[in-house]
Formats: sequence, C-alpha cells, structure tokens
Amino acid sequence: MKTKNSTLLVLLTLALLIGACVPIDQEGLTAGQQTAIAGTVTAVLEKEHAQSTATSTATLTSTPEATETQTPEPTDIATVSPTATQSPPSQAVIGPETYPEGVNPLTGLQVDDPSLLRRRPVIMKVSNHQINEQPHWGLSSADLIFEYYIGWGGSRFAALYYGQDSSKIGPVRSVRRVDGSIGSLYQAVIGSTGGDKEEVLPYLDQYIVGRYFLDKYLCPGVCDDGRNYVYSVFGNSAALSSYFNYLGYGKDNPDLSGMAFSETAPAGGQAANNAWVVWSSYAQANWIYSAETGKYHNWTINESTNWVYKPLIDQNTGEQLAFSNVIVLKAPYTEVKSTLHNIALLGNTTGYEATIFRDGQAYEVFWKTPQRDKPIQFLDTEGNPFHLKPGNTWITIFGTTSPTNVSDGEWTITFNMP
Repeated sequence: MKTKNSTLLVLLTLALLIGACVPIDQEGLTAGQQTAIAGTVTAVLEKEHAQSTATSTATLTSTPEATETQTPEPTDIATVSPTATQSPPSQAVIGPETYPEGVNPLTGLQVDDPSLLRRRPVIMKVSNHQINEQPHWGLSSADLIFEYYIGWGGSRFAALYYGQDSSKIGPVRSVRRVDGSIGSLYQAVIGSTGGDKEEVLPYLDQYIVGRYFLDKYLCPGVCDDGRNYVYSVFGNSAALSSYFNYLGYGKDNPDLSGMAFSETAPAGGQAANNAWVVWSSYAQANWIYSAETGKYHNWTINESTNWVYKPLIDQNTGEQLAFSNVIVLKAPYTEVKSTLHNIALLGNTTGYEATIFRDGQAYEVFWKTPQRDKPIQFLDTEGNPFHLKPGNTWITIFGTTSPTNVSDGEWTITFNMP
C-alpha cells in the first residue's frame, strides 16, 4: 500500500505541475485542477481496482421506446414489478437517532454491503429536459432524489446514492446554488458537468469546498460517452466516490441520523390515490399509487412527449420509477434571474410546510434543518418525528406559496414562488 500511495503522490504532483494554472487553494482544489488530475487519478484507480470496476463501465444500449399512453389511471401500473431487493429490519420504528447495524439511515433498509455506509453519499446532477429523446439512467438506484426549479418552467434532479451504487447515471448536467445546501445537509460529494464560476460556485464553496466535480473527463466517474454533446455525459457513483477518497475528501461513517421509518403508516392520513406535481403547463408529473407494489409510480409529461403522459423509465432496468415516499417540501425561493434562484434549505429551525405521500395516504407535516450537516427532519403536527415508509424517497422542492388542491383522493400541488 505504501508503494501505491507513493506512486499516486508522484503522479498527482506531476499532473498538477503540468495542468494547473493557479496554486491550490488551502481549502481545496480548483475546478481546473480537478480536471487536470482526473485522468491521472482514474488511471491509478483502474489499475488498482481493475477487477471490481470492469463491470461498472457504462456501455451504450438502445433506448427502450416508451409506449404512448393517455392520462393514466391507477390500474395502468398493475403489471409493474418492484425492483428493490433490500428489506427493512424487524422492528417497529427505525431511527431517527440510532439505526440497527447495516441499516441505511436514509432509507431504513438493510443494505447488501454495509461498507458503503462508511463513506460520503454521492450526488449526481441529472437532467429532466427532453425526456423522450434524452431519457434517464440510474434513478431507481438512488436513495433520495431532490427535484427543484431551474427556470423556464422546468426542473432538475439531484440523485443521491449511499446504500447502493449505479454504474450509469444521467444524463449528468450542471450544478445550481441549492446543491451546496443539499451537499452540506447530507455530507455528500457531487458529480456534475459544470457550474457558473461567478454566480454558482462561490455558493457551493461556502458549504462543500473541494467536494464537487465540474467536467466530463473523469471516466467512468463523470464521463462523456463519445457523442460529445449536452446530453451525452453519464456518471458512476462508486467511481466518483473513489475519486474523492483519493483526493482526501472521504469521511468514515458520517452521521446521517434524523429520518425515522416504519412499515406501519401513521394515523391521520387523507386518501391520496395520486399526486400531481405541476411545475408549469408543459412540465408536470403524476405520481399514482399502486397497492400491488406499495409505491407511487411516476408518469411525466413535457414538450418532448407530445403532451402525452408517459411512464418515467429507468433505462438501466427498463422499469417505471416507483418510490416509497413522495414529498412536496415548501421552501423560500428568491429569483435572482429567470434561471438563477436561491432556495433556502439551511437554518430552518421553526419549520416549513410539507406534504408526504405514502401507502396511498397524504400527510400535512413540517420540515426542519436545525443542523447544516444533518438530513432534513420531517415532523408531524405535534412535533414528533414523522415515520416514512422504508425505501426510497422523492423530494420535490416548491415555493412556500405553492397552492394545494384536493378532490376525491386526487392531490394537485402547483409550483409558485417565493
């Protein structure tokens, strides 16, 4: 190991001398220096871990063609098969302070490889534009997915991987200001294709300096598949984790407590057969509950679907995205300009509104972030930890004035600022 570390140090030093245009900041590497050493680090990683990474290299496959479907009914998803193989431990409530050995504090599920919980989570920035022509890969493997407004009536995803990895995630896109807050709350590292040097990156440096990647030449961590255009970059969460570990940004056994889970749905819920999440007239999703799978399944429409709702498919599995919990969280938005927003997630000690959908029920709750390095807390109306369903969670971040309408078990929440 000493020889390997010495070799790596020499290679990194050489790469920095050749590729860096400015000195290393005492608090972390600049984006340019990350790119300069990316190829060197990747070469060392591939040599040392050839067997373990051989199957992780992304290969281009033909895109499954979604069948056009009119506005869906709950029975349309009766044949969807759940893909999760993890199972919750046998206790009534998991968390929010302690978790059984090998249980993911972000899902409440036992993981296949407990060693994964002794690292930082990995966040990949994923496009949600032109979904029919540029579909998604790897979202069903994420523990958490955050969706937020980026302007022009559309949204973007921050997919978080902790209890399991995905070898192909994407298409990967650029960072936004709020990613610094999400990265801070979950002590994560972030993979992206870039970010505005003046209006975005300084915000990330306030919270996660050195812990984000901004290019497409760290193969397979964040890598162009050879087509060289805006939607041809994909990520590998295990490779990106290894990259940041080699740079010295790893963290052993981070404390990510704060979320509570139970297989038993809390009392006091309202019927919620489906939940419409409306960003604009041309960007919407309908989450439809399936009693067979016990999850909400995503049907999406945008300009590339010819205004027809289609199941949102993970191209890695060929299956529709399905989540145990769907949360619409309301937070203060400030519009700096049409494509630049501040979203206040940190320092929320008094609580803002959120709606949680689980097991065909909706619950009006509150969320807080009393610590900048601990996950978002969800509390019921009496201030007790709300019990999420064990499994994956989709979190949509709307403005505080976003209206909610309910009719016969059908919920519609429409984005509005602030």
